[in-house]
Amino acid sequence: MTATGAIWRNWARTEQAKPVRVERPSSIGAVQRAVKAAAGAGLPIKAVGAGHSFTGIAVAPGVLLELDDLQGVVSVDRERSRVTLLAGTRLHALPRLLRPYGLAMENLGDVDRQSISGAISTGTHGTGTTFGGLSTQVVGITIVTADGELLTADEHEHPELLPALALSLGALGIIVQVTLQCVPAFVLQAVERPEPVEPLLPTLLERAAEVDHFEFYWFPHTDTALTKTNTRLPGDAARAPIPPLRRWVDDTAIANGAYRVLCNAGVAAPAIIPRMNTLADKLTGNREFTDHSTNVFTTSRTVRFKEMEYAVPAEHLPEAFRRVRELIEERRFRISFPIEVRFAAADDLWLSTASGRASGYIAVHRFFREDPTEYFTAVEEIMIGLEGRPHWGKMNFRDAASLKTVYPRFDDFTALRDRLDPGRLFANDYLRRVLGE
Repeated sequence: MTATGAIWRNWARTEQAKPVRVERPSSIGAVQRAVKAAAGAGLPIKAVGAGHSFTGIAVAPGVLLELDDLQGVVSVDRERSRVTLLAGTRLHALPRLLRPYGLAMENLGDVDRQSISGAISTGTHGTGTTFGGLSTQVVGITIVTADGELLTADEHEHPELLPALALSLGALGIIVQVTLQCVPAFVLQAVERPEPVEPLLPTLLERAAEVDHFEFYWFPHTDTALTKTNTRLPGDAARAPIPPLRRWVDDTAIANGAYRVLCNAGVAAPAIIPRMNTLADKLTGNREFTDHSTNVFTTSRTVRFKEMEYAVPAEHLPEAFRRVRELIEERRFRISFPIEVRFAAADDLWLSTASGRASGYIAVHRFFREDPTEYFTAVEEIMIGLEGRPHWGKMNFRDAASLKTVYPRFDDFTALRDRLDPGRLFANDYLRRVLGE
């Protein structure tokens, strides 16, 4: 189906575009035809999923492909716990799709609105020192290249290309199928506790290494961190989920409803933000529960925000956090949104933020009605000095010349791009900035 005249906006309202036309293919063949037609008309073409990236990575000024009709399970390899999905499949649909096979994704982030293709293309990740991002779970992938042909990379076909295609920023082609290495369904025991932030920092790396999944949030202008520890248990372990009313109060009424009111108040009167954060700090955390993995990993996020996230070598993480705290104090910024700290194992993907090194992540946020530029630019300067790599789907101000200095396989990726898309059919302004012309 084709539509024209509509304005596309991403979730955070940081990007928009008015495509020449919108295509909604319902089959892989239809994607191939759309790519060939765009090439013939001299129009760039981009696929979009849920629009949850904060950058312009999915902006499509030419032909916009909506993959909502390309969802669901294609096949299941029960013996090896592998599942092949159509590219538009949403992460929040996976529990329902995988449950009949007793499977789950090995790790997830805390947002599940994205499509599987969008999540892997931008480097989405969760936390855990022995776990990689979502793209590391990809064992097979099929894209439509600039000539409209199918290219598959897996253990049998073009295995040397899998580390590039599994996290490709949408620069090499349109993803149509993804095969994931899943694991038997499991349960997570969650412990969420407020702790003084200062004593936490010297032991941060040890704390993260001692458990399966560890992260913490810190509200600026407070002295407390909300720590989250998740321990993996067998799928048949006894569950003690959060009661429905308590979950509604915690996650809907307070974490989203009341917090939205506080954020809007902070826009009108920034001076109240420190007191507001102290209140938010007291209202969140301090609970234990045990539930299916996806119910623990993911959280409902309805308050719109803007985000920048940087990966630094894990050993630099405590220093990076300290410098951001000092920055906020020295510049007298009034920041209502918390800073999030997470971890990931090293991997071998060419453009992964954890490529070749164990990594720690610092994510900074601002309410969507606030201008993040000064804050984010200052944070980015700190991260660059610590060999930082920006999350591809979150706001940053880097260019190709600076990024190639922190990615050993950067030139290999751009050479592959030259081979697969010499005419830049899949390019846009964001990709021109971060990958070069």
